[in-house]
Amino acid sequence: MSDNELGAFLRTRREAVTPTEVGLPSGPRRRTPGLRRSEVATLAGISVEYLTRLEQGRDRNPSAQVLGALADTLRLTIEERIHLRRLEKASNGADNPCCTAAPPPAREVRPTVRAVVARLEPTPAVLLNRLSDVIAYTTGYERVARPLGLLDGDRPNLLRFVFTDERARTAFPEWERVADEQIAHLRSESPLIDPHVLQFVDELTVLAGAPFADRVRAVPAVPRRSGVQRLAHPQVGALRLAYESLAMPDVDGQRLLVHLPADDATSAALDRLNGRQPGGLRAVSG
Repeated sequence: MSDNELGAFLRTRREAVTPTEVGLPSGPRRRTPGLRRSEVATLAGISVEYLTRLEQGRDRNPSAQVLGALADTLRLTIEERIHLRRLEKASNGADNPCCTAAPPPAREVRPTVRAVVARLEPTPAVLLNRLSDVIAYTTGYERVARPLGLLDGDRPNLLRFVFTDERARTAFPEWERVADEQIAHLRSESPLIDPHVLQFVDELTVLAGAPFADRVRAVPAVPRRSGVQRLAHPQVGALRLAYESLAMPDVDGQRLLVHLPADDATSAALDRLNGRQPGGLRAVSG
């Protein structure tokens, strides 16, 4: 096994991307397969010297922003981005950058909060912690979210789904607005000095690249606590869901996100998903 797997991976991927794939002329007399270092460096916004040090293993601690920019430039898939992140952590000997200065995001649910969630059936409702981990939900929410892929995996996370799962851009027709709101909630619920948030931000900066990193660097916006969200559901079609985001008192950054049908068509669609007679969930007027 090489002691410079990160550099070897970057070099291999650079050589596998053609100039035309990144909008550059191929030109004659190219001695290097794929992209030149200078081309990758320019597109990623770093110096050629720094890229050379990374590929040669003389620098093993690139920032998440650099890795995200390189991943964007090299057209890495989500699986390749995950692999890149693992190689970077292994190369610099980092285990877990989190410290005990801040408690980890709570995943426990108070019995009274769990009872409140249960009483909301069959309304689509989900409880999120400060990193948008999904920690409790109604069966009504599961029927809406699972076909989208949002509940896949052992620890589903709404923010990670929005930015790293290609199905999210189909599920959310207004993806840009949804992405903005997710970042607003992240910045509102947790300061970026929180080491757990920093680790999460670094992870998504690599996995999602510029669409995530640019939003994190922008001036923080105030998150919307209510509104209407459009969904393209694979089983019942277009949905318009009115939502309310409710902060849980005395709980570490947890919020309850409740959805109600915003029109009669959505009301009927949710009733079909829940196997209920029409009119079980009434539309709310805006």
